[in-house]
Amino acid sequence: MTHAPNGRAAAGAGGRVVVIGGGPAGLMAAEAALRAGAAVELFDAMPSVGRKFLMAGRGGLNLTHSEPLAAFLSRYGERRREIEPLLAAFGPDDLRAWAAGLGVETFVGSSGRVFPTEMKAAPLLRAWLRRLRADGARIHVRHRWLGWDAAGRARFATPAGEIAVAADACVLALGGGSWAKLGSDGAWPPILTARGVAVAPLKPANCGFDADWSAHFRDRFAGQPVKTVALEFAGESRRGEFVITETGVEGSLIYAFSARLRDAIAVDGAAICHLDLLPDRDARSVAAEVARPRGGRSLSSHLRGRLGLAGVKAGLLRECLAPDAFADAAALAAAIKALPVRLARPRPLDEAISSAGGVDFAALDAGLMARDLPGVFCAGEMLDWEAPTGGYLLTACFASGLVAGRAAAEHARRSAR
Repeated sequence: MTHAPNGRAAAGAGGRVVVIGGGPAGLMAAEAALRAGAAVELFDAMPSVGRKFLMAGRGGLNLTHSEPLAAFLSRYGERRREIEPLLAAFGPDDLRAWAAGLGVETFVGSSGRVFPTEMKAAPLLRAWLRRLRADGARIHVRHRWLGWDAAGRARFATPAGEIAVAADACVLALGGGSWAKLGSDGAWPPILTARGVAVAPLKPANCGFDADWSAHFRDRFAGQPVKTVALEFAGESRRGEFVITETGVEGSLIYAFSARLRDAIAVDGAAICHLDLLPDRDARSVAAEVARPRGGRSLSSHLRGRLGLAGVKAGLLRECLAPDAFADAAALAAAIKALPVRLARPRPLDEAISSAGGVDFAALDAGLMARDLPGVFCAGEMLDWEAPTGGYLLTACFASGLVAGRAAAEHARRSAR
């Protein structure tokens, strides 16, 4: 340790900054504060930092997206106005240049998503931590933040007992409420609300949904992908794929609509989306093939032979469509192009890729400092915003960390005079 229990963080001519949380936002806040001249100590509750970041990179680390900035900004929905200034400070191109500075080159995939050439998060994280330590960051793991003591010092539970650390500024980058086993346990809201900081309840984002499948459908199709479909909800349609789970649905196409589906369920008790099972076939040709005489063939054989409709897609038809509709060629054809699927509940918060809710932007100034807690800054997923997968989450986490870190260093410098 670089401080004694109940002591003060390591001194620096530019003031002292404590960063709490070792995910991308916290690490970027530490880097930004160091470069602005502050002495920085970073604390994380887990045995090592960046655990959720590493998990995100297991299937290929999607750092950001290459689409035009206007389209990129639109992915933040109702929070575009709050996120845009953060991305002006550190946007997608800046993120790629920053990674290159760590010796990690990136490339643009066929979908426009940006990945490291090695695809993994671990090489980037190792290089980043080496540079942070070389620049003077002091990193402490197994330190769980407990709030502040009466003197305004940050309290931590450690394997050696509780300590308190004083600093000139503090950056909180504690994550949201998903994947608690990786560190984002959502335990922090009561601490901030007790200090008068407005925090919206945490909700699942980029999540799956329960569909209350029948036992027959669940046993036969759970785990199977549904490929090349289009999902329509609330006036928007998008092509993609998803996976049938034991409880319902999950996957990239579902995540793209998860915020609207979740909010609709909260209001109406359920959400009805529509699946085009054959998006490459127009409605007229589908109707003609369904109505074509089938002789002695079963309906299943007819649909498979004339339309290639079989397997899990045929199973979805049987699961979601009333039996009498199969006797009506027009109704069956219409369902193939717009099959109603009822979603009953979002999956639990801890299963979600990310979370919505968090610290209200109205409670923060332009530097992400809490208006009612001078010297306390917030960054990353603990802020009240959400975005779809595709690199948008990580980019905004990095950007908010940089803005908060710079502002914290400036606050610390003034306070240390």
